[in-house]
Amino acid sequence: MVSLQTSVCDFGWKADDFDLVGVDGKRHSVASARGPNGLLVMFICNHCPYVKTAIDRIVRDSRELGEHGIGSIAIMSNDPEDYPEDSFENMKRVAREKKFPFPYVFDQTQEVAKAYRAVCTPDFFGFNAKLELQYRGRLDASRREAVPGARRELYEAMLQIAKTGRGPAEQTPSVGCSIKWRHADI
Repeated sequence: MVSLQTSVCDFGWKADDFDLVGVDGKRHSVASARGPNGLLVMFICNHCPYVKTAIDRIVRDSRELGEHGIGSIAIMSNDPEDYPEDSFENMKRVAREKKFPFPYVFDQTQEVAKAYRAVCTPDFFGFNAKLELQYRGRLDASRREAVPGARRELYEAMLQIAKTGRGPAEQTPSVGCSIKWRHADI
């Protein structure tokens, strides 16, 4: 397992559209996932210990952000041939068990992860109502272990984006397991 850190927020970068199948059997895009005040795009997976530590807080924050007009979507871009725990069937199971309040979609070609320059899981991209990137930071100070009482950095940033259209100037990069690229693409 390789641990990587995301790059600094590229303020104003426009969200690339996509059309991916979700565990609900429906197709999902930027347009279908966005809320009136913004969009949170998350790259996650099933096997990563960083995601496993954070998933309950991700679900909580996404549910609460929805009440503020922020839509959320989770994208799984790992190669399930090398990482069977990230299979589509396991995506369905995890989404059901954790009661995901957002679409969980499979980036089978890994083209969406490449377009977004996703680095790790979890990797968060917070867009304003104009679909301009305003946040590329961490969920909170937790890593492989949860930090009790950690400030909800992602949640606070997305609330600020919903209210003002702008993200915080200072952001701490997310850290997690590397995206598991197909061997042919390396």
